[in-house]
Amino acid sequence: MRVIIFGATGMIGQSVLRECLLDEKVQEIVTIGRNRTGQQHQKLNEIELNDLTNLSSIENKITGFDACFYCLGVSSTGMNEEEYTRITYDITLSVASTLSGLNPQITFVYVSGSGTDSSENGRTMWARVKGKTENALLRLPTKAAYMFRPGVIIPLHGVKSKTKWYQLFYDVMKPLNPLLLKLNSVVSSEQLGKAMIEVARNGYDDPIIESNQLKKLSRRT
Repeated sequence: MRVIIFGATGMIGQSVLRECLLDEKVQEIVTIGRNRTGQQHQKLNEIELNDLTNLSSIENKITGFDACFYCLGVSSTGMNEEEYTRITYDITLSVASTLSGLNPQITFVYVSGSGTDSSENGRTMWARVKGKTENALLRLPTKAAYMFRPGVIIPLHGVKSKTKWYQLFYDVMKPLNPLLLKLNSVVSSEQLGKAMIEVARNGYDDPIIESNQLKKLSRRT
């Protein structure tokens, strides 16, 4: 399987990249983003690109892929709806539309979030925008698209959050991880990464996947 990862330097992107590097059935990985991860591996190729709304300069490098793991995202804190929509909806749909045209058989896995509003009409801004993004992705002509809605994610195996106070929280709560991971709404970074690979490889009967389903999927790999 050949895969593309957007947002590989973030906590979720680090998670799926780690699992892809460990998975013998993933033969090639291309990461695309403003920064490189700094990792070295024979099956990893990293592409630096400042403008993610225009992939024309790298089209020859992103054709013939089986899956895209889209892990880019920002917090809505302090953002107005217009700016949050530009980052969350516009960039995501631009990327997905280009990839679906170049790779008609691609599976697109989008990391959304628990509480996303599929109706697009709720009172919570981020949930509406995420819902709009999910709905638009599901309408694209791809082989399949899956909307991952994890709740709390516990980073393992050296995976770190880029947000300092998030990472501080994870460090403080680390002794409680075994108890937290028993909750349906909590998944580990390893479980999330494995679940993404599983749906890309073997599919799933529901395009919207919550935390408890992610855990089950991670055990199939």
